[in-house]
Amino acid sequence: MKKRFAFLAALSALAVPVLAHGADRGEAKATVAGKAVTIDYGRPTLKGRDMLAQAEVGKPWRMGADADTTLKTDADLVFGGAAVAKGEYVLTATKVAEGKWQLNVLTKTKEKAKVADVPLELAKVPASVEMLTIDLAGDKGKGTFTLSWGDVSLKTAFTGK
Repeated sequence: MKKRFAFLAALSALAVPVLAHGADRGEAKATVAGKAVTIDYGRPTLKGRDMLAQAEVGKPWRMGADADTTLKTDADLVFGGAAVAKGEYVLTATKVAEGKWQLNVLTKTKEKAKVADVPLELAKVPASVEMLTIDLAGDKGKGTFTLSWGDVSLKTAFTGK
């Protein structure tokens, strides 16, 4: 009986990290033009790596772990000149050149058709961010999207109505 209990205890200890791996989800929320804007995303950790530097130019990155990064907006949004109607979308990011990134807004369908490509501003952050973090900020009809990871952030502004 003791051997069986010890075996089950050891098996449980091994299973907990595996189950917890997919548990880190993040949610960024803001109110823009009086309406809710929400991003749901996986939160991988760097573990000593520089993941954004390893990104391949031209290859979309899902901006998270384990599942698509999704945007749900009750407001019509405009990123620069790109309009995004209220609804649900999948977000990816693409490194378009060294030091240049864009946010890709895609339909939340099997085909994931492109809705908009939005330039992102790259900046250094004062302290390294170990776990991928997406922040949304809203003030009346304006908002900002900021992704921080490692020693950089990727940011864009948008408006809503």
